[in-house]
Amino acid sequence: MTKISKISSISVKERGQTSWLAALFVIISALIAFYIRIRPRDSVFLPNGFVRFSNDPLYHMRIVEVLLHNYPHGMFYNPLTNFPNGAYIHFGPLLDHMIALTALILGLGNPDTGLVNIIGAYFPTVLGALTVIPVYYIGKYLKDRKTGVIAAFLIAIAPGQFLSRSTIIFTDHHVAETLFSSLLMLFFLIALIEAKKRELSLKMLQSKSKEAARPIIFAILAGLMYAAYQLTWPGAPMFGMIIVIFAAVQYTVDHLNNKSTEYLGIIGIITFIAGLLPVIPFIKPDMGFSAYIYSWFHVATALAAIFAFLYMSIVHKVLNDKRLKPIYYPIALIATLIIGLLAIKVISPSIFGSITGISATIFSAKTGGFNTIGEVSSIFYRGGVFTLSSVWYNFATGFFLSLIAMVMLAFSIWKDKKPEELLILVWAFIMLLAIYGQNRFAYYYSINVAVLAGYFAAKVLDMTGWKKIEDACHDKMNSIGKLPGCLSKNVKIAHLTTIFLLLLLVAYPSYSLAMQQSQYTSGANDYWLEALFWMEANTPDPGIDFLKIYDAPEKGEIFDYPDTAYGVMSWWDYGHEIEAIARRLPNANPFQQGIGGRRSNIGEENQPGASTFFTASSEEEATAVLEAIHPDPEKTGARYIMSDIEMATGKFYAMTAWTMDTNNYYIPVQSDQGVVTVPSERYYNSMEAKLHIFDGNGLKHYRMVHESPSTAQSQEAGYKNVYNVLLSGSIKEDNTGYVKIFEYVEGAKITGTAPAGENVTISTIISTSLGRSFMYSQTMTSNGTYSFTVPYSTEGPITGQTQFDVAPTRPYQISYGSVIKEVRVSENDILKGSTIGV
Repeated sequence: MTKISKISSISVKERGQTSWLAALFVIISALIAFYIRIRPRDSVFLPNGFVRFSNDPLYHMRIVEVLLHNYPHGMFYNPLTNFPNGAYIHFGPLLDHMIALTALILGLGNPDTGLVNIIGAYFPTVLGALTVIPVYYIGKYLKDRKTGVIAAFLIAIAPGQFLSRSTIIFTDHHVAETLFSSLLMLFFLIALIEAKKRELSLKMLQSKSKEAARPIIFAILAGLMYAAYQLTWPGAPMFGMIIVIFAAVQYTVDHLNNKSTEYLGIIGIITFIAGLLPVIPFIKPDMGFSAYIYSWFHVATALAAIFAFLYMSIVHKVLNDKRLKPIYYPIALIATLIIGLLAIKVISPSIFGSITGISATIFSAKTGGFNTIGEVSSIFYRGGVFTLSSVWYNFATGFFLSLIAMVMLAFSIWKDKKPEELLILVWAFIMLLAIYGQNRFAYYYSINVAVLAGYFAAKVLDMTGWKKIEDACHDKMNSIGKLPGCLSKNVKIAHLTTIFLLLLLVAYPSYSLAMQQSQYTSGANDYWLEALFWMEANTPDPGIDFLKIYDAPEKGEIFDYPDTAYGVMSWWDYGHEIEAIARRLPNANPFQQGIGGRRSNIGEENQPGASTFFTASSEEEATAVLEAIHPDPEKTGARYIMSDIEMATGKFYAMTAWTMDTNNYYIPVQSDQGVVTVPSERYYNSMEAKLHIFDGNGLKHYRMVHESPSTAQSQEAGYKNVYNVLLSGSIKEDNTGYVKIFEYVEGAKITGTAPAGENVTISTIISTSLGRSFMYSQTMTSNGTYSFTVPYSTEGPITGQTQFDVAPTRPYQISYGSVIKEVRVSENDILKGSTIGV
């Protein structure tokens, strides 16, 4: 027994050595990864020192800002978004602390904003480059160094979501998730190999055998990486599930082959204990059983995993002791799982609902509004139609090679029954199911693709003679002088041709896509930046300290906002930009909070929120939505509305999708180019169209206060042309401001008398911040009196209120018959809802 252990130990030690050549390739791959990810750097650092972070990263950088101001204390609850409800921080604190701590060290304890932003901007590129290292070792321990080197290079040049989420300024938790989950699987893989080879057992632990040290150390490291992963993203128990599913299969394989399972139980239990302990201080007991915030869910899943390993070990021992048929083992596990789920359903329907809900969230394709969220729609479906375009975008040929490699792995497992191969196969297969449910998991599956494609390429090289070359030159690997001679002696044209063909098949498509995709990066465009900076400087302070840490309200209560606080209504895409750049309180945000609408079917009540506001068919309906958003009946949920041309055109369908009432906003019509789909009357009656297409003309309580510069790359003029042609309109067919800011006001009430039956019109000319002009007017039929509520002040802004730069150029004119009267309205009249008699 001792002799066998020593032989195994030597074998694993040799397998663990890294030659200088492999190390060189890994370093080069990491540098390539870093270079690709910093390519768009010139477009993200603006001359004024502003860094053009993309949307979710802005939120992280705001959390870092608060963290540095209150270090080491950070936010758990944020009242500055999803107004008037606020929101809990639903991702982990680790990434933000890593950035903050780096800034504190490099800034000698007092980093300035510029340094913090530079560190934050480059942080994802560093994490992306570092991911090359665990991928190399995963490939190496799966098969050999060659596999690891190829896998490392492939992940360095991987396109798609792994690339985009680790590119400069994409300072989000996704790349950290990928790094820590890869390290978790790497260390668990090594612990598994070591424990299996050393035949780790309870007796070895009891005797404190040195042979047990190595697998235990790696199991602890796996647990610590699992903890780091959980403290990056609360959804990390997904990988705990992968390990437990693998273990169930491996226990079954070992039991059916009359092998010991003690090694598996020991490293599994140690991993999950080590993974739970660092997370416990972050558990919020009052959060109940939530998978989105650190709660009892994370304790329960860890304990369940520990119990699973213990239970599977006990069942193995009991069946062996009773000399029962091996086939009873998988039957017992399946029966236990079914009975356990039924028991949970009876005892705690809420926990059962969480389990099934989380499974559905991860593995099932989405419908309704959720299907409009780019990252949570299925990778195989677009608009309900099966497609491989997203697969190619994310993985190129690597995806198809990964499927082939899984089959190859399955045959190898059937033959050799290596647990490390089974772990890789189970991991890859579950992530394949995950990308069917949500394409966001593509950045995880990129790791599997790199490893599996590396495995495929290495197998092909072995079959074409490279294995013999490796064996012949093995002793020369650590000699820079001798290796070239050995290679030149053994390498033939056929070997070089194989490498060339593999590069063409495996690497070139990924590299080509990565270079295309890394030319640019996301972030607020210049139009939005102009509008957001204007809002920060020209609207009232909401009375909330953006650097203060606020306590969450008691359960069932709402946050106590000051009377000066107000919301900004816009589509959820722009919520973080409104908060982080304009320093204002968005109603909706990219966490899909504040959207409103429906979730399952059209029969549900249409909840108030951004979707219901912008699709409202009248001003009165839209205002009712704002009033319903705020729990105080005396207040409305938003004071300002921000719209851009994308909301009015391409993104409008997403708004309707969230309400699940999508019919008749667009209709097919015959044109010179054939049948085309164009906006319909229902679209032009929507609040979004009233605001952006028609400039708010005729609205009583909504006035434009600012518009950003316009762009020629806009569909606005086309939408106006359709309105004029189909609905006999007469509006100017031009492209106006890309972003328009409106203010909801009480409006001044203007009353007077006119002969009954007369059509009375009130109008004025509005000049915008772009210098363009449009007519604002309302018309009604007098019944002897008339009354208009108007939103614009003719006398200019006042101190402490909106410093609007869109305003009338003349007094209001009231006209009927041959009568024309002029009326001036002050800003106080507008804000207080005063009545002005004419």
